[in-house]
Amino acid sequence: QVQLVESGGGLVQAGGSLRLSCTATGDVSRIDAMAWYRQPLGKQRELVARIGNGEITHYADFVKGRFTISRDNAKTTQFLQMNSLKPDDTAVYYCHAEGRSGHNWGQGTQVTVST
Repeated sequence: QVQLVESGGGLVQAGGSLRLSCTATGDVSRIDAMAWYRQPLGKQRELVARIGNGEITHYADFVKGRFTISRDNAKTTQFLQMNSLKPDDTAVYYCHAEGRSGHNWGQGTQVTVST
């Protein structure tokens, strides 16, 4: 079992920045890749960014050039640096881990971008 806890959400003005963190505990050796998803109110959950083996990253088109995903050397904490935030980025952001432990989700952290 893997447990994920996010932090760093909050309220920010358009054009501002936030940094989300997600710490994994439990059977972390079974994690292969980590990712951030988001779910705007009333909409489906969508992939924001993913970091996998070899630290290969993938970004959704709507965040390319603005968001950066990374993780620490132990590969137990991942980060999402969000710059140039827009009101459309308002959503609950979820941490996700996948691997031999299956798929695991955090509880989510709210990000609100005001105009």
